[in-house]
Amino acid sequence: MAEAYIVDAVRTPVTRRGGALADIHSADLGAAALTSLMSSSGVDPDAVEDVVFGCVDTIGPQAGDIARTAWLAAGLPQHVPGVTVDRQCGSSQQAVHFAAQAVMAGVNDVVVAGGVQNMSAIPISAAMLTGQQYGFDDPFSGSVGWRKRYGDEPISQFRSAEMIAEKWGVSRADMERFALRSHERALRAIAEGRFSREIHAVGDVDTDTCPRPDTSLEKMASLDPLTPGGRVTAAVASQICDGAAALLVMSERAVAEHGVTPRARIHHLSVRADDPVLMLTAPIPATAHALERTGLSIDDISLFEINEAFASVVLAWLKETGADPERVNVNGGAIALGHPLGATGARLMTTLLHELERTGGRYGLQAMCEGGGQANVTIIERL
Repeated sequence: MAEAYIVDAVRTPVTRRGGALADIHSADLGAAALTSLMSSSGVDPDAVEDVVFGCVDTIGPQAGDIARTAWLAAGLPQHVPGVTVDRQCGSSQQAVHFAAQAVMAGVNDVVVAGGVQNMSAIPISAAMLTGQQYGFDDPFSGSVGWRKRYGDEPISQFRSAEMIAEKWGVSRADMERFALRSHERALRAIAEGRFSREIHAVGDVDTDTCPRPDTSLEKMASLDPLTPGGRVTAAVASQICDGAAALLVMSERAVAEHGVTPRARIHHLSVRADDPVLMLTAPIPATAHALERTGLSIDDISLFEINEAFASVVLAWLKETGADPERVNVNGGAIALGHPLGATGARLMTTLLHELERTGGRYGLQAMCEGGGQANVTIIERL
């Protein structure tokens, strides 16, 4: 099978809800990442054969195939098509998978993958709320087949995070310590300029704004849980924010033709699924599957990016995999840096690539929990 290479990867800053990027149209936010990617890579945009973008809640300014709209809003060649992917929180990681699969299959040679989300303009689960106008409380309750299989159990990421904390014996104190470390790592990364190569400014916005320098265990302990009597609070959950990211995936032939140097090889990509009610546990079997298929051990992986949808998700994953916590989310995660849903997968991969280059690591593994009890897993090899 042909190889798929990552030639370049960039992202916008990720800014908190109502912050510096809040008033930017989603197409223009995506366009900022696309413009930066094509400029940084030096590859002729005319050579791009498809643009695959992740986005969740594709209504309003995110409707109408935002991948195509963002490319055109960037002033890039009109003949290049685009397609938008929704695998919930893993949407733009799946976009990278689709791009790589097209290259590996020999169908395409040059594909752009990425994602965009303006959560200030389009609130989380806005598409589900819109469905209530048509008599649907949620995507599940009206399905006879779903109710026959899963009953009337409520489907909620907050409930799922609580269930994981209970099942794996993760205390509120455990989660708060993890959350504090996420902020500390993110703030250190910003102070040391670790994100400077991957972030391309949008106007005069050139840095992430979600990490909280004034957070503390005492402040976290004062918050009420998200569900009555629960352990999970807003402090141990990912932050609502805005951002975009994009990667250029190319074949070996295209790399030679365009005279560019690939930065990483897609070593493995797959998707696994688990209980959709428990919802957020699939990174555990996804990681096991990836290691089994590649013959790698957990210790062969230099760096991990496991999306911090909630602290309990990553802490349960750590308990099951035995991974070294010092290799996981070394520059902080979504609890500190934010989780712009459809853009997060591409943002994580961009950060993973740059950190492998900074540290000299070989393999990086990325996994994300996703709605429906799913998880994408990707292993990249730095070249």
